[in-house]
Formats: sequence, C-alpha cells, structure tokens
Amino acid sequence: MIKNSIDSYHHLGAYIISCQGKGGVIAWEPKSKIDPWDHVESAMGLDVLGFQSNSIKAYDWLKNSQEKDGSWFSEYLGDKAVNLKKETNFAAYIATGAWHHFLNFKDKQFLKDLWPTISKAMEFVVSGQTKDGDILWAKDENNDWMDDSLLTGCSSIYKSLLCFQKISFELGFSEKIYEKETNWLFNAIKNKSQRFDRNWKSKDRYSMDWYYPILCGIISDNEAKLRIDARWDEFVVQGLGCKCVEEEPWVTAAESCELVLTLVKMSEKKKAEEIFSNVCALADPESKLFWTGYVFKDKKYWPEEKPSWTAAAVILAANSLYGFSESSNFFSD
Repeated sequence: MIKNSIDSYHHLGAYIISCQGKGGVIAWEPKSKIDPWDHVESAMGLDVLGFQSNSIKAYDWLKNSQEKDGSWFSEYLGDKAVNLKKETNFAAYIATGAWHHFLNFKDKQFLKDLWPTISKAMEFVVSGQTKDGDILWAKDENNDWMDDSLLTGCSSIYKSLLCFQKISFELGFSEKIYEKETNWLFNAIKNKSQRFDRNWKSKDRYSMDWYYPILCGIISDNEAKLRIDARWDEFVVQGLGCKCVEEEPWVTAAESCELVLTLVKMSEKKKAEEIFSNVCALADPESKLFWTGYVFKDKKYWPEEKPSWTAAAVILAANSLYGFSESSNFFSD
C-alpha cells in the first residue's frame, strides 16, 4: 500500500543514520562498504526527512576524504580505500546533493563551506572530458584515464553540472562556470551514441541507460515519451516494478524508484504511482526496510541486503509524488 505521509518514512531515515559511521560516512549497511555516490544519495534521503545535522556530517566526510585532485576513490571500508579507481560520476554527485540540501534548508553557509570541495570535484570531472564532449568514466589505480564513457554516468554528471551552476549563482559567482563543457556533454549524450560503451559490451540492457537521459534533463517532451514507450515492456514487469537488467528476472527497488522520479518529471503521475506501489511490496514485513531486489523467477529477495541508498531512493520517490519537502520538484525542474 502506498503511504503518502512523511511520518511513514521516518524509520528509513533512522536506518540511514544507523549506517552512518565515524566522520559522517554512510555505509551501504551498518559497518559495510561505502561508495561516494550512494553516500550522497543517502544524505539526500536524510534531507527530505529533515535530518539536517546528519546530512551535514555526511558532507563533512566528503570534505575530509577528498583527494588532492578533487576526486574520491570508488569504494571504502571504514577509513580505508579498497577500490582505487576514481569515477567522475561519483565525484560530480556532490554538486547534486549539495543543491538538494540547500533547497531543503536554505542554508547558504552550508554552500559557502562546501564550495571549495565542490569546485575541486567539478574540476576533476571536467578534466576527463574528451574532444567529442563525453566525459571518461574513471581513472584507474595508476591514475590514468580509462578510455570509455558511460551513458548513465554522463547523464548524472550533466545534472550535477547544472546544480553546480545554480550553486555558483547562489553564491554570487558566474552562473556560466563550465557552461561550454555542459553544452558539449549535452550534445554528446544527445547526438553521439557511438561515444558510449566503446570498449565493452553495450550497457543499453541496463534500465538506467533507458531512463537516465530523461531523468537528468537531456531528453524531454515527446522524445522522452517515445523512449519510455519503446522499451517499457522490456524493463517493466507488471505488478512487480522495474528490472535492473533487461534479460534478468530481477526487479530492484532503486531502479524502480528512479523510474518513478522519471515518470513524475514526464507528468506521468498515474504510472509513477503504480510503479511505486510495486516498490512498497519490496519492504521487509518485520523491519519495514527495503531489500535491494526480488528475483521473481525464484520468488526470493536477492541479494540479502537492505542498503541505505535503497532506503534513500524510496524517500526521494515518495517526496516527488507527495511533496514532503522543498526539494520535491528537484528532478522535475
């Protein structure tokens, strides 16, 4: 059953806080692995529910763990980096999260304090842009650029660049910082599909590649509708939600919630509510926390984990549908 009261989601915020460790870092589960993108996503969930101090602690961790080049490592366990790649999408997401935080609390000092960290992060991100406009997905363990780009990752970076420009304008700087780079990236996503998945198997089997260019504002209006309609039956399982991978019998809560955000952006609220009702069925009956996903072929939840960022995705989706906070239109504007 869909719950349209913010109080129905406070237990998810409490769970995210239980995953928050030393220095403000938010792990997938208590004392488990950490990645910067999901860390920010979890902080965004806290924003919606009004947990301002815990969210600020999350950004303090980002300030204190940022590398000299503006990046973060791809994965941590406690205080130790365990995956030494540096992903551009992960670095960029701080701008998305920071603007989302500001919309909720109107705390300009928060933006001022975080500005040097955000600026360094975006400098790292745009340093990976190619002459074709796409942004390379990561630097490897030897600090060399890896020669390929991700459609989903670049779409998320585009959203982050827009948020970065809004932050810079709010703080009295030029709104046009990285304007050219943003336009180049937009053009690459819209018109240069050959720039993505050049050196590995195409990721268009992943539902995120299907809806992210819409969610992040590159594709809109009738083109967006045609894109969603074209592959709806490939990714959406009636009564269950959105699959992560086209050929796998596995619906996931986070992808389903992001599809909800996308549909709300497209003014398809009825469809969005239907998908969200499917998501609600992925909650554990006892804890009311959300499993990552459900393998419908085997009728079991898998993997056996309840990530903090999945809880956050549910909160963000509910906010977009029911307007709990000032950031409810964050992905629609």
